[in-house]
Amino acid sequence: MSLREHEGSTSVQGLAAKPIIDILIEVDDLADIDKLNSAFLEIGYSAHGENGIPERRYFEKGGEDRTHQIHVFLRNSENAIRHLAFRDYLRAHSEVAEQYADLKKRIATQCDHSIEKYCDGKHEFVQYHEKIAVSCYSPPA
Repeated sequence: MSLREHEGSTSVQGLAAKPIIDILIEVDDLADIDKLNSAFLEIGYSAHGENGIPERRYFEKGGEDRTHQIHVFLRNSENAIRHLAFRDYLRAHSEVAEQYADLKKRIATQCDHSIEKYCDGKHEFVQYHEKIAVSCYSPPA
């Protein structure tokens, strides 16, 4: 394992967020992570495989009351870069982060606790800003 990053909404100061810590880990071989599923289970995480994102390994802690999520990607993969670029973009553009916070709050009041509706409501905004973020992202050396 190498790069470990706090990502997601809780990693952006002042951004409205569910109280869930997202951790992104980049590795050279996902097969090595697959061998660790029982170790993750021992420390309270459940393994969910790709969970909708190709070439990702997803682990969550807390079940219905999640507290932590771990996203494991191949080093410098498109999805790892996408996540980190969006985080850095929001950190650097407080006005966009504020718009995103307002959108998230509005959707949360309308989605009736449906994670699918919540994600669908954010999708267009995230896609638009993610493209910009990725286009100007420089991964750490």
